[in-house]
Amino acid sequence: MEANLPKRKETRKSLRIKVISMGNAEVGKSCIIKRYCEKRFVPKYLATIGIDYGVTKVQIRDREIKVNIFDMAGHPFFYEVRNEFYKDTQGVALVYDVGQKESFDALDSWLAEMKQELGPHGNMENIVFVVCANKIDCTKHRCMDESEGRLWAESRGFLYFETSAQTGEGINEMFQTFYSAIVDLCDNGGKRPTSSMSVGFTKEQADTIRRIRNSKDSWDMLGVKPGATRDEVNKAYRKLAVLLHPDKCVAPGSEDAFKAVVNARTALLKNIK
Repeated sequence: MEANLPKRKETRKSLRIKVISMGNAEVGKSCIIKRYCEKRFVPKYLATIGIDYGVTKVQIRDREIKVNIFDMAGHPFFYEVRNEFYKDTQGVALVYDVGQKESFDALDSWLAEMKQELGPHGNMENIVFVVCANKIDCTKHRCMDESEGRLWAESRGFLYFETSAQTGEGINEMFQTFYSAIVDLCDNGGKRPTSSMSVGFTKEQADTIRRIRNSKDSWDMLGVKPGATRDEVNKAYRKLAVLLHPDKCVAPGSEDAFKAVVNARTALLKNIK
């Protein structure tokens, strides 16, 4: 009869994780954390002094997760304070303001700083990164579009979310996905599962889209020198069309890049005899 008794569901042990926030000053790092943990928005800006630390508990797939959050000051002055907090981190929230291009451009510098502080034995491949494109409620001041931020994040295997600490948009979804990915990492022996953040496009496609975005004219966009022949223009166009055609390329921004290439070819051929 004992064999017919229902088995007790084993209680999974609670998990303790460490996450940090990174990004320039005034991009909304602290406000994002407060919105999620305290369900409120603090409109008055108070600069983080060094490091703010907090602990919160969340439920991920019926498992209790104790999260140690280190909110790092973005001002360069506090480098000597924050440089000790990069180690033993499972998750990083990289935040930029969609209305400040310089805060987006600085993301590479933040990654470089972390890599430097982790040292030669540090492995950033086994850390979960989520990129938060914050302040999307400020539509009039937005200068960074979604496809550019998503391309930067996803080409590195990072998660990407559009968020607003003021309205709460995207905040809960971002943290739930972020923490779930960290739990998967911990359950996988501290290694980031390859399937959780797979990239469906190549580095060549991502780099080409970025180059097209930053091109100064149609010649530059197609990658040919001014005065190129019709055959040279068409050859360059065909190569880019194969690489970026929306039917074959799923990289964020590929459709706009493909249209830009088509328009560039048309404009050049009009002036070439």
